Amino acid sequence: MRSNPAIPMNRLSLRTGTALLALCLLLTSCDALDSHFQEMNVNPTQADQINPNYKLTDIQLRISGERYENWRTNLIYSSTMIQHFATLPTYWAGDKYLYIASYSAAMWDRYYPNIARNIEDLRVQVCEDPAQVNLCSITRIMRVFMYHRLTDLYGDIPYSEAGLGYLEGITQPVYDSQEFIYNHMLTELEEAAQALSPGQQTFSTGDLIYNGDVEKWRKFAYSMMLRLGMRLVKVDAGAAQQWVSKAIAGGVMESNADIAFVPHEDPAGWRNGNGSVFLADSSPHLSEFFVEWMKTHNDPRLYVYGQVPVDGAPAVGLPNGYDSNTISSHPSWIPCEPADSPPSPCGMDVYMDPHPVIRGEDDPMFFMTYAEVELLLAEAAVRGWHTGDPATHYANGVRAAMEYLSMYGADAVIPNDAIEAYLAANPFDPANALKQINEQIWAAVLLNEYEAYANWRRTGYPELTPVVYPGNVTGGTIPRRLRYREQEQVANPQNYQAAISRQGPDLLTTRIWWDVAQ
Repeated sequence: MRSNPAIPMNRLSLRTGTALLALCLLLTSCDALDSHFQEMNVNPTQADQINPNYKLTDIQLRISGERYENWRTNLIYSSTMIQHFATLPTYWAGDKYLYIASYSAAMWDRYYPNIARNIEDLRVQVCEDPAQVNLCSITRIMRVFMYHRLTDLYGDIPYSEAGLGYLEGITQPVYDSQEFIYNHMLTELEEAAQALSPGQQTFSTGDLIYNGDVEKWRKFAYSMMLRLGMRLVKVDAGAAQQWVSKAIAGGVMESNADIAFVPHEDPAGWRNGNGSVFLADSSPHLSEFFVEWMKTHNDPRLYVYGQVPVDGAPAVGLPNGYDSNTISSHPSWIPCEPADSPPSPCGMDVYMDPHPVIRGEDDPMFFMTYAEVELLLAEAAVRGWHTGDPATHYANGVRAAMEYLSMYGADAVIPNDAIEAYLAANPFDPANALKQINEQIWAAVLLNEYEAYANWRRTGYPELTPVVYPGNVTGGTIPRRLRYREQEQVANPQNYQAAISRQGPDLLTTRIWWDVAQ
């Protein structure tokens, strides 16, 4: 991890001892945790009394994620569907619109057995004591963060009864409708934000995100309310406006010092899951669409996000929807000649790699940024839901999106004059405001591909051209969701069937509740 003078140093420390102790206490696998509970001579329907700080550390690290789900859900599916990255291997199924059951279920398989159970255990432990109102509120906010990712990917999911196997013996939780889940999550954020009290006990070093700073947690809660409120624009514009207005009135992030992220600067500890993927798999390249978008806008992030494999070569992105057998048919392909007269670059050396500065195992994992908040405020102003100036919010968002990259390290620093030149060349355009704002969100949330994918489904921006890959399962359309874990058909058949009867077939093409076709 590298320091940034805009971010307080105490937030850049992973507090390795706390994290390792939490992992030792909470254990690292579902099977090990089962054995742990069986060995404890305690009532399994009561929350255990491990220090809440250790529990929160474990929850935050698990939401940041291991290589497993970041590889499959965040990168293989989300990042290529949204055309940030492109690859040739067919197991990178996202930009070929293929279905691989275990990959589609990867987040489900990690979040439910581990995080959901631990959050419910922590919630019971801290929410029964009024003196621990801050611990309870922070836990509720983290719970919303976890479930908003799950429901945005799958739609109707176990929510109200999830994670209660040990506490209440519920082994076949009901699938709640996404409409119910969103209404409940927004209410949870409102109640948690209002309950936070600076004078009460809070988390300490176990809180990797804000070190127990209740005012920053309040801003995060209202910023999440802004994000989730905006999700409703297609399905219920009135409710969207109501929640967006509440979020703005409550107080959202005000600078890059408010960013919600998990640090990972100790490579011997819990590593950045995206970085672990890039270390293990060199398949991803910046996509042709993304590279061309940045070149068209003369975007200084091009050489922060990407790196040409051969010095001095032009910036070229890999087209989505190709494999090792078909890429040679694309106009960008340059075959390598015999060794005695090789052109440079040729073959895969034509295409930009992700820059090393953004693919480290010691990089921060961003949950929500101030840049996203400002850009959402710009959209709210355009929609007439906010009295602020959309041009100012747009400029603030773009500037923040370029400045926060310095948190990756010195090679990611974009000089201020380059930022100002970009804003001068790409000023706010009222005639194309929603397109412009949401393209900037897409560019700003690189590597938080869950959010890029969700915001594209919400807005339709950027305007992506679907690929037509042989054998795709979507009819050549970009998937609208991921499919449920296949074992649910056996493990929880009644509730699984109720969900698909209500939501629609368990297919990649089925739209979730807030993703109304327009």
